[in-house]
Amino acid sequence: MPIPPSSPATAATPPPHALLFGASGQIGRRVLVRLLAAGWRVTASSRQPQPAQPGVAWRQAGLPDAGPGEGFDAILSCGPLDLFSQWYAATPTGRARVVAFGSTSVHVKGDSTDPHERDLARRLREAEARLAQAAAARGAAGALLRPTLVYGAGMDRNLSRIAALARRWHGFVLPHDARGLRQPVHVDDLADAAMAALAMSGAETPAGSSSAVGPDGAGGLRAYDLPGGETLAYREMVARVLAVQRPPLRLWRLPGPLFDLAAALARMLGVHDAGAAVLARMRQDLVFDDAAARRALGYAPRPFRPDPAMFEPPV
Repeated sequence: MPIPPSSPATAATPPPHALLFGASGQIGRRVLVRLLAAGWRVTASSRQPQPAQPGVAWRQAGLPDAGPGEGFDAILSCGPLDLFSQWYAATPTGRARVVAFGSTSVHVKGDSTDPHERDLARRLREAEARLAQAAAARGAAGALLRPTLVYGAGMDRNLSRIAALARRWHGFVLPHDARGLRQPVHVDDLADAAMAALAMSGAETPAGSSSAVGPDGAGGLRAYDLPGGETLAYREMVARVLAVQRPPLRLWRLPGPLFDLAAALARMLGVHDAGAAVLARMRQDLVFDDAAARRALGYAPRPFRPDPAMFEPPV
């Protein structure tokens, strides 16, 4: 079992060693900082060359062909779950604890009108099953974490993209009925959840969590949905993003039919690439229960209080 982050290494006990995938991504960067602060030695994987960093051995590789997996106390994935699950299933890792990020899209996009979204949901389901089966076969415990709409690092493809479009066009347009509920979640809350999952005892099977496939047995993964700490309407969420831009930007609300016509025209002109399914979801509630994560991980996500830096690309 890995040494919990609260137990610093001593001269007689070498520091625990983590293999981190997606270390240069929006969640992975925050997880890497926490691992180092907690005394872990980290081998970090990234497709692009990264600057040298104390305590980090960078491995330039892309999934699913990302090198060996043995000799680690823990393996964390903050990148694409389907590619990570393929690497994990094909690569010996021993009983190293596993913490991997998926997405709540597995719950909501299976019935989408968009075939690409249905395919995404299928790949997520298959990846969850593949990962959980391999972990159970090895007697490896861990957690599968499913965030909702991620923000906070300026690297997401949702709110940061909306902010960029609004800055370009000096405002943003939504349908008047864009009242679907959302629970945006900050990257720092997700990184904290990953560290809590890393420190959990492998024997714990908290009530209310779900196993990705069947009972845990000798090992296995527990799955947790990770929404943000506030539930609000889509148009209110966007309005808050626009209000903190410098200068504040305006949100225009159009009648539904007029918005649909304008959105279709804007797509033809290359202003955006959002399909019909994406636009329709503005009117749909996407709400998830975090009770299991609160009990097992001490998960306490913050309310949605944005500031401009949360939507600016990292330097």
